[in-house]
Amino acid sequence: MFKKVTESANYIKSKIEGRKPEVGIILGSGLGEFAERAENKIEIDYNDIPHFHKTSVKGHKGKLIIGEISGVEVAIFQGRFHAYEGHSLETVVMPVRSLCLLGVKKVIITNAAGGINTAFKPGDLVCISDHINLTGTNPLIGKNNDEYGERFPDMTEAYNKELSNILVESAKEVGFELKKGVYAAVSGPSYETPAEIQMLKVIGADMVGMSTFAETIAANHLGVKTAGISCITNLAAGLGQEKLYHDEVKEVANLAMEKFTNLLTMTIKRLK
Repeated sequence: MFKKVTESANYIKSKIEGRKPEVGIILGSGLGEFAERAENKIEIDYNDIPHFHKTSVKGHKGKLIIGEISGVEVAIFQGRFHAYEGHSLETVVMPVRSLCLLGVKKVIITNAAGGINTAFKPGDLVCISDHINLTGTNPLIGKNNDEYGERFPDMTEAYNKELSNILVESAKEVGFELKKGVYAAVSGPSYETPAEIQMLKVIGADMVGMSTFAETIAANHLGVKTAGISCITNLAAGLGQEKLYHDEVKEVANLAMEKFTNLLTMTIKRLK
């Protein structure tokens, strides 16, 4: 797989004319419009990158954007691959591993999530303080490749405190409070049952989703500082009166877009 990731990274390098992104961003469901903020853009379709795949989930455009935000060179993935689409976790983490081979040292991973913590409401943005991986799998299973990192990477600070604090301070600067919470990762694609949500609440989860954990593990394996943002798009099953729909997830994410865009723009500016 290292050979495939190298081929992907080399293809990207051949298309970006010597530019060297410093910050990588992975955009979750409904959050892809942030990439439009970038200047001097180079767009690469996932279909054109060796070993990448077309995205099949609504709200994931499937493009890599190389550009500048606040004078910082960034690489932005508009959408991701999910294990529930039938992809292996090695495929799921290929974008973040490609970023790391491009020389990116800081990655911000974003997602749309269901709110479990009753202090959260749809439209809130939450800094991920930690995660609970309940999928029963891990992107590092199999023979370890020393080119990526050591066999047993430490996950004590999976979400880098320094980078997370910059997110929190950036939120204050643009006028809102960025809450903090623990993200529970489940396999999907079915939404959770009310009983499962109650279990997640008991074990300490504040929000729940179907992504992010694998990319975070892979980035930490490579020694890259990682931060995460969840956009709370709905109350989790049993906590509200409505049934859950993916279109609602996209709609609420779009409503939070201005706040989300301002947060990321200020954060990137502070990373100069």
